[in-house]
Formats: sequence, structure tokens, C-alpha cells
Amino acid sequence: MLFNSFEFLIFLPIVFIIYWLFQEKRIIQNIIILISSYIFYGWWDYRFLALIVFSTIIDYLIGLRIVETKSEFQKKILLFTSIVCNLGLLMFFKYYNFFIDSWVDLLNSIGYSTENIWTLKIILPVGISFYTFQTMSYTIDIYRNNLKPTRNFISFASFVSFFPQLVAGPIERATNFLPQILNKRIYNKDQILQGLRLILWGLFKKVVIADSMGFVVGEIFGDFENQGGGTLWLGAIYFAFQIYCDFSGYSDIAIGTAKLFGFELMSNFKFPYFSRNVGEFWRRWHISLSTWFRDYLFIPLGGSKNTKLISIRNIFIIFIVSGLWHGANWTFIVWGAFHAVLFLPSFIGKSNRKFIDIVALNKKIPTFKEVFFILRTFVLVTIGWVFFRSETLTEAFTYVWHMSNPTYFTISPNIKLFFYMVLLIILEWNMRYDERNPLKFKQKPLRIIVFMLIITLIILNFGSNPQQFIYFDF
Repeated sequence: MLFNSFEFLIFLPIVFIIYWLFQEKRIIQNIIILISSYIFYGWWDYRFLALIVFSTIIDYLIGLRIVETKSEFQKKILLFTSIVCNLGLLMFFKYYNFFIDSWVDLLNSIGYSTENIWTLKIILPVGISFYTFQTMSYTIDIYRNNLKPTRNFISFASFVSFFPQLVAGPIERATNFLPQILNKRIYNKDQILQGLRLILWGLFKKVVIADSMGFVVGEIFGDFENQGGGTLWLGAIYFAFQIYCDFSGYSDIAIGTAKLFGFELMSNFKFPYFSRNVGEFWRRWHISLSTWFRDYLFIPLGGSKNTKLISIRNIFIIFIVSGLWHGANWTFIVWGAFHAVLFLPSFIGKSNRKFIDIVALNKKIPTFKEVFFILRTFVLVTIGWVFFRSETLTEAFTYVWHMSNPTYFTISPNIKLFFYMVLLIILEWNMRYDERNPLKFKQKPLRIIVFMLIITLIILNFGSNPQQFIYFDF
């Protein structure tokens, strides 16, 4: 079930009303959450519900067993079992064909001609990359004594399958979300209004901007060899806006929907295209994933506490694994490595944490220097998106090479898309202090105009070009 579908417009109010009818019955509310989450997920393919249930049972039992056992060795075996089960599911459904194909290609490249008979017709279960990471973090936190396991299976299953963030995050931590599941929720009008504003803002980014950009991006990337350099730059910029509005739009709707039920999910985006260097960009882009890798991979590897050489190795591991997480394709691996290269100068020069606060703090407009830094970061990130969007490495490198072709536009710039991009930049610039409170302008006339404009654009675009969220494929 898509957030931008008529089915969800019917599904959400029904669940909301039934849920708050049992305001004093936390256990019944959790059962409602669990059932509605399984309906939401099963809408795509009910057969894959078995994977979520399997992952839920495994980590629920292992979490309890880790606390009960006294042997450190047995605790490690239990943790290892949880990781193998979760990563095993992920590796089989997401990466099996990729590794087989890569192995066959390697043999062929060195002269051992062989026919590939081992690849399978595997359908990638929606959201598997998200909920496996979420359940793994639960077990790891228990092993580290950062969290006590819950004996309430319904509550734990609700935590794993919570439908607003089940298929594309944010990847929640049990330390933040499980206590909310276990405690009573209070009907809070302000929280609900805040959630509705987030849903509206997320729908605008997805339905109006991302879906409108998607068709033009497909047209340019699908015929890039016959396009001029200007058009290819335009296609890359369009995709930069498409993927941002697609994914951050989903996150806004997810966080907003969770608020309707009295929950607070972690922020996933904090205006990343206003970043002044790549280090700042990664503190503002897909925060739940980057902090997951930081806490469960980068720091255990030694982080930046060892020698400079080992720290650089760790940075490359993190970025490459992060790239591979996005998809079973060499393009994602190169995309990750590309960002590692972009990040290194600021890490070596110790300026990666130079920009902590939002740009132009307490000012209405940025300085020329800040504008230069923002544009420089955006251009570098946009070049990286070419690898992310391309089907093969050959296509990606050819696309980037052709971007240097000094020809004019072979496809006329789309005025409507330019208007959407400018509107997004203006609105986000004014909202940049608080990503959880969009569209909260002090001046009432301005607020009314913006709301009317956004609602009108959503209505005009809703259902005309519906596209699946890009991160559903990850």
C-alpha cells in the first residue's frame, strides 16, 4: 500500500478512529497497530509476511535468552545467530544473484568461460533492508546492556512492523521506540496537527515534485547518449531533487503518521542540500541509516580513534557498505566509494565537523561564501547521483563523461519543474530550523496562501503520475 494511493487515504482514517476509541486500552491499541501493520504490508504480497514474523520471533527469543544466560560465550553465540539469521535473509533475497553474476563475470574475464545456471528468480521483499536492521539493533543493544528485552511479544512485534516506517524507515532504535510502544499514549491535539502538517508537506514533495521529475529524469537517462551536456546536467539535477523529495517525502509522511498515533520517530532528513561540505551532508541525509552504520559498524571497527590509515580504511568500509546496502549493483558500490573520496579531505583536514549548526543561523540570507560552499557541495553530490541512478557502471561513466560536452540543451528546460524547485528551496529555507514543524509560518495570510497553494498542487497532481517510492527497492 502506497502513502500516495487512494487505498491509504481510506486505510489511515479507519485505523486512526479505531485506535483512539481504545485510548485507555494500551494492549488493544498495540494489537490494532500489529494487525493494521500486517494488512499494510500484506497489501503488496502477503507471502512475505512470513519473513517479518520469522525475523520477529528470532530476535524476540534471542533477546530474552541473552539476558538469561550467564555465559559470555553463549551470549556471543546468540548474538551471532541473530546476525546470521537477519543478514542471511537479506543476503539471499537481495544479494544472491548479484554475487553469483559477479563471480561468473570474474571467471569469464580471466578466461574460464562458464555458463551461469545458479541465479534464481527472486523477488525482493519490500522493506527487508529496513526491518532486518531494526531487529538486529535490538539484539545488539541487549547484548551491549544498553536495553532490556521486553517479554511482551505483541509489543515487540508492533515495534518491528509499525506500518508508517516499516518499508522505508526511518530505521528506528528499540531504545527510542520500544518504550513508547510499552507505555500509554495520550491523545494530543497539537501533536496530531503537527503530524498532519508533516503528511501534507511529505505528500507535496512526493506527489508534486518527485513524481513530476521522475518522467523527465527517465527520459534523459534513458537516452543520455543522444543528449547534450546541458541536458545531462539538467537530468542529474532533476534526479537530485527527485530522490530527495521522494525519500524525505516518505520520511515526513511516516513521521507525521506516527504522530497521529502518539509516537515520535527520529528525524531522517535535515535539509541536506543546504550543507556546506560532504561531512555536513551526511549528518543531514538519511540520518537513521548513517547513525546506524556509525554505531554498529564504524565505532566497533575502531572509528577514528586509531591511526590515520586505519581511520581512512574504516571510512571507506562504511561508505562502500552503505552503498551496497542501497542495492545489489556495482553502481551503488562506486557511489559509496565516491562519497568516501569526497569526505576524505575534510576528515584529513579535521574540518568534517566544522559546520554543525544550520547555515545562515539567525540570518535571512546566506553570505556569498556560504552560497559558494552550498553550491559546491550540491554539484559534487549531484555527480554522485549519476552513479546511483544509472543501470550499469559503463552507463554511469559515459553519462558523466558526456556531461562535459559543451552543447546546449537538446531537451527544453521544463518551466513547471523549475517553478517546483524554486518553490521548494524558498519554503525549505524558511523552515530550515525545524524539520519536524513544516509549514508553520507566523504570518497568518502567508500561512493560508502557502497551504492553499500546496493543497491545490497536490490535488492537481494526485493520481496523475503515481510512482512507487524509490527506496522501496532497497
